[in-house]
Amino acid sequence: MKLKRTLYFGYYLKQLDREKFRLFLDYVNSETGMSKASVLSDIFSSVFRHNISILEYFQFRFYELSEKQRSEWAGTGHMYEYQLRMNPKTNRDILDDKTLFYKNYGEFFVHSIADLDDLKKPEAAEKILNNRSGKIVFKKSDGKCGAQVEIRDSSEFDQSNIHGFMKEHSYDLAEEFINQHEHINLLSPSAVNTVRIFTQLNREGEVDILGCRLRISVDSPIDNMAAGNLAAPVDEASGVVNGPAVYGDITKEECTVHPVTGVKITGFQVPFWSEILKMVKRAAMKHPQNRSIGWDVVVTDNGPGLIEGNHDWCKLLWQLPVKKGLKPMLVKYDGSGSLKKVKQVEPVSVGG
Repeated sequence: MKLKRTLYFGYYLKQLDREKFRLFLDYVNSETGMSKASVLSDIFSSVFRHNISILEYFQFRFYELSEKQRSEWAGTGHMYEYQLRMNPKTNRDILDDKTLFYKNYGEFFVHSIADLDDLKKPEAAEKILNNRSGKIVFKKSDGKCGAQVEIRDSSEFDQSNIHGFMKEHSYDLAEEFINQHEHINLLSPSAVNTVRIFTQLNREGEVDILGCRLRISVDSPIDNMAAGNLAAPVDEASGVVNGPAVYGDITKEECTVHPVTGVKITGFQVPFWSEILKMVKRAAMKHPQNRSIGWDVVVTDNGPGLIEGNHDWCKLLWQLPVKKGLKPMLVKYDGSGSLKKVKQVEPVSVGG
């Protein structure tokens, strides 16, 4: 155990955003009066005792918590090990590779998508080139957190040059740009804002929901919390945002209204909520070899659709918006025992 935690600590040091670390350290020193030496000592102890990263000490606000409260937060080390057990490496390709994902979960999409081979077919190329939005999103199949994405006007391409453009820039996928639901667009028009729903297959082979969050862009072309955007908790039963939105940056205040548009966040109703829950539950049962997935859902005027499924779903996005550690939720799914076999679902249309 000590050796493993030491290896983790080395990884956290290597990956540490030192500018953010200094910002957070100064903030805690100023806000609490704790000396920097005391904070550093507490960080070192917490990393080893609670299996969290260095920045998570600040983001989980360990400097305000008792040892019992600290023990309830699921940090990077814990989640890495948990997700390895839930989603073994041999089964993850279907989620890691965007091409494999769309080919296996395409029935849950509400937008057109094609890979290089698809674009050799006139009908597939025509669908992408003449999509309703007038824009094309180019992606790399292994891109993460909104990286390696380019948006271009459809008018720049035809069937003779789109394939060459993608090969030149190492893009694997071309997608129809998604026009999000008008109500969500009023809230935050700078990016396509997605709902993240965390699903878990239980030992009876049924789908449990671990949490629902609305990701909200703040004058940004992407909605990822890691890129400086907001995330808010969503009530599973109603689809209503039931708390303020928060940043991953501890120096920023939570928001009950959008800081740019002024639209109220708390109380916001996510459209098509019952359809969203039905869709993700069906998706979660389609390939039950992966038991715990964070689904990114887009909502359009015509209904919801999948964007991605994440086997290494974010513990910050899961816990920070509800302001408490959720590790106890995972206990009943972990440990020994086998998962009841789940019958794979039949294709279903979710766009209507």
